[in-house]
Amino acid sequence: MMNVVLVGCGAMSKHWLDAVGQIDGLAIVGLVDLDAERAKARAREYELTGAVIGISLDAVLDQTRPDAVFDVVVPAARREVALSAFAHNCHLLTEKPLADSPENARAIVEAARRAGRVHAVVQNRRYVANVRRIRRFLDSGAIGAATSIHADFFVAPHFGGFREEMAHVLLLDMAIHTFDAARYMVGGEPASVFCQEWEPANSWYRQGSSANAVFDLGGGKVFTYAGSWCAAGFRTSWEGSWRIVAEHGSLLWDGHDALTAELVLPVRDGLFDKTEPVEVPPLDPADRVDGHLGIIRDFMHAIETGTEPETRGADNIKSLAMVFGAIESAETGGRVAITQEAQ
Repeated sequence: MMNVVLVGCGAMSKHWLDAVGQIDGLAIVGLVDLDAERAKARAREYELTGAVIGISLDAVLDQTRPDAVFDVVVPAARREVALSAFAHNCHLLTEKPLADSPENARAIVEAARRAGRVHAVVQNRRYVANVRRIRRFLDSGAIGAATSIHADFFVAPHFGGFREEMAHVLLLDMAIHTFDAARYMVGGEPASVFCQEWEPANSWYRQGSSANAVFDLGGGKVFTYAGSWCAAGFRTSWEGSWRIVAEHGSLLWDGHDALTAELVLPVRDGLFDKTEPVEVPPLDPADRVDGHLGIIRDFMHAIETGTEPETRGADNIKSLAMVFGAIESAETGGRVAITQEAQ
């Protein structure tokens, strides 16, 4: 049995606790929140009658001595939670983003390394079935190596609350999902970025609701991102809409179920090479999917086997570096080098 303390009992904690309820061998032994009544309400909702409730993570960890901590706090508190977890010899699974600044991200990853604990990030959209299919298809070489990756994200949610007052709201709050998916699907290593942000006249956000970015993903691969939180009409999927151009063909994914590819033939018809459809194979049984559920299971497996989870902090920091690189570029107006902070 793996005993876990969950810290941060706001709305997002429901996704975690819904997943936990489907996993054998995992027990929530403590709930921590600055609002003790909120933690008590969550305990009643999920029938966690034996869970210790507290407002101090250190105190609850001292009392329960768990194997791991689930971090669902706001990003600004993430470093403090991480250092507390590692000081108590706990493994750590954290909500995205890994941290609220490059400095804090590096500090957390280094603290996990020193403590020898498993540290992973809930980059849940990497576990979408079609993301896994695309990676496997490209790895097969069916259309050759990817050369350019294009993602459009146009969604116009009226969240209300803190998002509408944030700076760099699209890049900070959402874009990491798309950036991480691009990096994963083509095996990219981000090297640099040029990004522009703007606020359209129709926007209800304070700053940064629209952005275009061009990334060098290494190995001759370029990734373009066009996104908006305030583009009403013709809404894309939350996963975005994708075109991946490769050496011998292209792949299209609408972010829903439509996933198609074409292979270039050695025959030319006038100006254009002929193409033919090529099947993108179905999900492989070995692929890990299911969002939060899949990532929690992957995290547990890593602890039990001494292996590293796919979304380990030392790798996820590269996707976060894409976000902070894009923000720096938008602020300075120039191309920004993306340093590989951890391996």
